[in-house]
Amino acid sequence: MPIEILMPALSPTMEEGTLAKWLVKEGDTVSSGDLIAEIETDKATMEFEAVDEGVIGKILVAEGSEGVAVNTLIAVLLEDGESASDIGAPAAAKKTEAAPAKAESVETSPAAASTPAAPAAASGERLFASPLARRIAADKGLDLSAISGSGPKGRIVKADVENATAAPKSAPATSAAPAKAALATGADASQVAKMYADRDYEEITLDGMRKTIAARLTEAKQTVPHFYLRRDIKLDALLKFRGTLNKQLEARGVKLSVNDFIIKAVALALQQVPEANAVWAGDRVLQMKSSDVAVAVAIEGGLFTPVLQDSQMKSLSALSAEMKDLAARARTRKLAPHEYQGGSFAISNLGMFGIDNFDAIVNPPHAGILAVGAGKKRPVVGDDGELTVATVMSVTMSVDHRVIDGAIGANLLNAIVENLENPIAMLA
Repeated sequence: MPIEILMPALSPTMEEGTLAKWLVKEGDTVSSGDLIAEIETDKATMEFEAVDEGVIGKILVAEGSEGVAVNTLIAVLLEDGESASDIGAPAAAKKTEAAPAKAESVETSPAAASTPAAPAAASGERLFASPLARRIAADKGLDLSAISGSGPKGRIVKADVENATAAPKSAPATSAAPAKAALATGADASQVAKMYADRDYEEITLDGMRKTIAARLTEAKQTVPHFYLRRDIKLDALLKFRGTLNKQLEARGVKLSVNDFIIKAVALALQQVPEANAVWAGDRVLQMKSSDVAVAVAIEGGLFTPVLQDSQMKSLSALSAEMKDLAARARTRKLAPHEYQGGSFAISNLGMFGIDNFDAIVNPPHAGILAVGAGKKRPVVGDDGELTVATVMSVTMSVDHRVIDGAIGANLLNAIVENLENPIAMLA
């Protein structure tokens, strides 16, 4: 019997993805471990390997197809002695069934209440369209039954809707008040679009990453009881020590950044205040043994938070090299899931953009996040009571109160400050 190749789950949270590119064509012979496709998740583009050996008998999902549900039949592999005629109707039937199954899951989802269900043609025959195509059609007021699908088995995909010239569906007039309510609640994108119908704007379709960021941070802000702790940190000793170390490391091609010291300071502080090195697990708290520190990295269209595992055990130069590697691969979306999932605490540094201070949103299940501003020269009162000038950096620590109480949070932030203001001690 032909071997079914199914859409893989490339991360624990993946429900659907984009089949970006086939690396094989029908008739090609493949062996176990050969790369056969590139698949885009909400976070990365990953390569998909063949598990079995044989000949690609039929490709059932075209490259570029979006919203392909996990476990959807995407191709058929023929073993030795089999031919394309052995594929038969069952494979095609399975492929066709995958689309309506996905559509039904969208129809019953409360979050998709404003997205039209898979439409029916005038003849009563059900039309199949990807979730993204349905959303775009709803936003533009297009009638899907008037659009021809170019996807598998005539399924309507994103490109069909974007290129559609069909007449928009008639819609009842709506007053300004409901439209404003929609803007406030995010309930109906089409109503928001109508509010700005007389304005000049460019419509930008959300990709998987942007949708995930929006959903996760909305949930975090609504469900995590945040509180905030703020401190100023004197950086003069750190900057002097950093300059000395960089001169010594220059021959090795190593250049430490202030951010490398911040990562190390946080990692050590989580060991010094172990009660704060924890994550929220719904009905319990998991107190971690190692300091796995996540660091926000801005990329085009969103951000990643790669995790530096066992940070407390690594030297500054090792942390610096690892952070540079993770950041570079994050910007090209080449990180593996285990490299950006997990961690107990995060750092977001906007000081390099000239931001003095800000409040970051806790990224569950992390217990906290340190928002780092720019180091700037300021007048300060010295220990001897004399007015002097120092380089000062403001930080704000956002904390999940379900995991960390006020006193524990204060102890953690004090430990971070102490480590940064006495950087030589971090090497002990």
